Amino acid sequence: MTASPDTRYPGPTLMSRARWLLKANHADRMLALTVASASLPVIGKQLEPLGGLAAMGVWGFRQFPEMMSATAKAWFAPGNGALRKAERDQTVTVAKDGLRGVVPAAELAGEWPAPEQLPPLWNTMDYRRKVHRTSVRYGNHPMQLMDVWRPEELPSEPAPVLLFVPGGAWVHGSRMLQGYAMLSHLAEQGWVCLSIDYRVAPHHRWPRHMTDVKAAIAWARANVDKFGGDRQFVAIAGCSAGGHLAALAGLTAGDPELQGDLPEDADTSVDAVVGIYGRYDWEDRSTVERDRFVDFLERVVVGRKIARHPEIFRQASPIARVHRDAPPFLVIHGTGDTVIPVAQARSFVDRLEATSAGPVSYVEFPGAGHGFDMTDGARTGAMAKAIGLFLNQIHRNSTAAKAKAVI
Repeated sequence: MTASPDTRYPGPTLMSRARWLLKANHADRMLALTVASASLPVIGKQLEPLGGLAAMGVWGFRQFPEMMSATAKAWFAPGNGALRKAERDQTVTVAKDGLRGVVPAAELAGEWPAPEQLPPLWNTMDYRRKVHRTSVRYGNHPMQLMDVWRPEELPSEPAPVLLFVPGGAWVHGSRMLQGYAMLSHLAEQGWVCLSIDYRVAPHHRWPRHMTDVKAAIAWARANVDKFGGDRQFVAIAGCSAGGHLAALAGLTAGDPELQGDLPEDADTSVDAVVGIYGRYDWEDRSTVERDRFVDFLERVVVGRKIARHPEIFRQASPIARVHRDAPPFLVIHGTGDTVIPVAQARSFVDRLEATSAGPVSYVEFPGAGHGFDMTDGARTGAMAKAIGLFLNQIHRNSTAAKAKAVI
């Protein structure tokens, strides 16, 4: 059994605390205060959300100038209205192109959803009709909860399973409102989907996020048949920070450094990965944006400097963990993403295609921004359709391979 991630590294000394206090900025002190307040007796648990709010404030403050500049340019630059329409009109074409070579042409030629004027959040209540059970526990901690999405009637054979990891900059890990269009679509297709909450910084430092995701995978491998799911086929998907966690989970099955308190024989492998506008590199500081991001990780998520602990950041970088036996990957990103620039996805896909022996698909939506699946009705239906086509094909491939092995 490996050490718990909360005890793997030695705690700070009195001298190191004093040095930190002298160098800390206002944001550091605010985060430290909120974390300390959460340890107070009686009222500490009620104060814990303040840490998440403070961390989100730090993240938002760092991203706000670029986001506002990009938004103003997109809305007010001459001719951009026509450009945005032209980009939206390419949605189905680029989705089909990204899936070619993995999904058969006959499947791609089927009917695709028409673009919608209203944002997907408008359809929240309709989507949630596919929720079969809410707040199912996958672990002992109060935050280790999941919703089960599935059709009312399942086929006689166990249904394929998708575990969904929501985003939130590693400081917010709530399943509410995230992934709804995709989860609803897959439930209609006969899938059992598990949408999880997980522990987040600053109260729960890295790698607690990852060990919770691994715990959810292990739970699915052992228990999802209770909801009609197939324990032998579990895929994983995630958005933003959840895309990072999903990709890392797919590339590190059984890694003892990330298994947390799970038994040594716990199965944390997955059969396919879908990364949606994810962050795949925790080491690169080659641009101003990436340098700011690593600084955020150091201060808020990891609580350690990359210069002193480079192994932690490398261990957490999916692009550094790619290997030949990686599961099938579908990566989705938008060229208008100012939070996680599209270059992240391109570099990750290049590494996958150069190294992995498994299928790799990449769908790059022109003009799509961060979180588009909650705000952009013109693209979200096509995204959900593309994910369904990819996962259904990988599931068929897996079923055929198992049948061949039996014969």
